[in-house]
Amino acid sequence: MRIAVLTDSTAYLPEHLVQMHDIHIVPLSVIFGEEAYREELDVSTEQFYQRMGSEKELPKTSQPPIGVFVQELEHIRNNYDACICIHLSSGISGTYQTAISAGAMVEGLEVKVFDSEISCMVQGFYVLEAAQMAEQGATLDEIFARLNEMKTSMKAYFMVDDLNNLQKGGRLSSAQALVGSLLQVKPILHFQDKIIVPFEKIRTRKKALARIIGMLEEDAEKSTVEKVTFIHANDLESAQNLKMSFEEKYPEVKTDISHFGPVIGTHLGEGALGIGWYCKK
Repeated sequence: MRIAVLTDSTAYLPEHLVQMHDIHIVPLSVIFGEEAYREELDVSTEQFYQRMGSEKELPKTSQPPIGVFVQELEHIRNNYDACICIHLSSGISGTYQTAISAGAMVEGLEVKVFDSEISCMVQGFYVLEAAQMAEQGATLDEIFARLNEMKTSMKAYFMVDDLNNLQKGGRLSSAQALVGSLLQVKPILHFQDKIIVPFEKIRTRKKALARIIGMLEEDAEKSTVEKVTFIHANDLESAQNLKMSFEEKYPEVKTDISHFGPVIGTHLGEGALGIGWYCKK
């Protein structure tokens, strides 16, 4: 059985890996005024942050239309027997549910949909694992089981400079945003039960990053960390510094730098930083 892997653009996978593993992607969109732009297709991440800095209104975001999903799955059906779809958390987007609906509409292709319960390159970790397993001849059930196994150790924490974007976009409650603004804290955020919630409230950006690094190093000391990604919102230098500092202590751990693209960047804002990792089997 030939198995394809489909994800959405918020995994922010490097293009060379997309091509190498024949990963299929459906794009989400950002909307400035009346104009919608598919991320990484109609607008690059660099163009997005440049424009967002000059806009008075926060852009909106939109999931892929069901027709785009159906069209992509029908294309996949020409060369594959089955498809595993891996999408951003169903708690912040309807993309996951749309994939389920589209899969039911396409005959002649077995479709299974996995809720990553997260986003960005941490979501990409699942995608790459699924693609590699499919290339090695694993079954859909075996891939699904492995993804669920990964979920038990998957961790991601991030911090933002300003909570207002999350609050305006409906991804964080007004009360939570108000507390952060009044106290001038830099809360560490994470996904819990598929939604974004505060993990800890810390007074400064430096201390918040140190706390996240500390949690990562706790796992690394146990020699269990498989991969780490350092994620930034138009702040590559900070991500590089975090990566280099970690690599000096743990050179055996696989690391990379990734980014918050237009859709996720809309909600987190410029300057956000995150770290995601998972542990070995």
